[in-house]
Amino acid sequence: MTRPSVEVADLLHKQGDRFMDQSPWLNFQQLSVLRAITRCRTAALGGHIDQCLQCGHQAISYNSCRNRHCPKCQAQARQRWLAAREKELLDVPYFHVVFTLPHELNPLCLRNARILYDLLFRASADTMLEVAANPKRLGAQIGFISILHTWGQNLLLHPHVHCIVPAGGLAEDHDRWIHPKYAFFLPVNVLSSVFRAKFIEGLRKAFRQGKLVFSGSIARLANPKRFAGFAKSLFKQQWVVYAKPAFGAPTLVLRYLGRYTHRVAISNHRLLAFDGEHVTFRWKDYAHGNKQKKMTLEATEFLRRFTQHILPRGFVRIRQFGFLTNTRRSALLTLSRKLLATTPTPPEACPEGATKSSWNCPHCKGEMRIGPNLTARRLASQCRLLDSS
Repeated sequence: MTRPSVEVADLLHKQGDRFMDQSPWLNFQQLSVLRAITRCRTAALGGHIDQCLQCGHQAISYNSCRNRHCPKCQAQARQRWLAAREKELLDVPYFHVVFTLPHELNPLCLRNARILYDLLFRASADTMLEVAANPKRLGAQIGFISILHTWGQNLLLHPHVHCIVPAGGLAEDHDRWIHPKYAFFLPVNVLSSVFRAKFIEGLRKAFRQGKLVFSGSIARLANPKRFAGFAKSLFKQQWVVYAKPAFGAPTLVLRYLGRYTHRVAISNHRLLAFDGEHVTFRWKDYAHGNKQKKMTLEATEFLRRFTQHILPRGFVRIRQFGFLTNTRRSALLTLSRKLLATTPTPPEACPEGATKSSWNCPHCKGEMRIGPNLTARRLASQCRLLDSS
């Protein structure tokens, strides 16, 4: 893939200081992420001097920041994660279920990200497990992967979780595999109602325990009566739960998962132009037939939207539930395969040399051997020696 002509780092180099000066609400975690993106693959992080084994050509490669919010640093992390998941696939179809929070909760999410996003995970997971265990629905113990996204295509706040779930689950006594009764795995209207009730109950509990922060436009909700009215109003609307029918063979699941894991709010390849003040990017308008559109924003507004999707430090945004939880995954996957009369697909053999960190020489196409990692100071010193030789 060719290098994009515009990157988020370019906006930060030009407008980052101005944006930070105008944004006293930025916390330490957000500032750290912005600094990391600014320094990614620059001399500030050090690097190494690579040399062609064939013609002797030398080139400098700068280190990546490896921050999970950086648009340039997710490809390798995604491949490692997907490789680990490959051996966990079952020979059944897979469904995709999405749980979305109503936009009325956005102001609360901005001020209470860790609490509300964790509640989103727990409420959606408990909903899936409870409805699936009901004998009237599926009557089975299921397992699934949940992935948190907080953005829409236009970079506005849109918290939701994507759940990737095998079709069916284990019977209560673990003596057979139960296949789904519905074309969309579980009835979405039931999922929606249960999810809404569980989330609102969790929200009320967090309020009673004094865990929620109220400021700015939602300061009034600190009043118990007003918060009770707000919570009650959330019951009056339909909460969106979306389910796609089963897709492809299990071998296609990893490719499908790759669209959702380790994503950031916007990739550099969606950025089209930046004139120093305004940035134009491509987005898909799902409300109007998935039309591809262009949007132009002031750089500071773009950075504000981008920054609100930086998660709290240490927050886990990919989680596994049911029989895929860490403590039971190995044993229950083995049992599931036995019941399904399948064996795990062995991982593809790694081609010889694939584990070597190498790339091709731009002159002779020979193998470039990566040199030892150097600090910024040592790299600058080595570069001076190369220039003088």
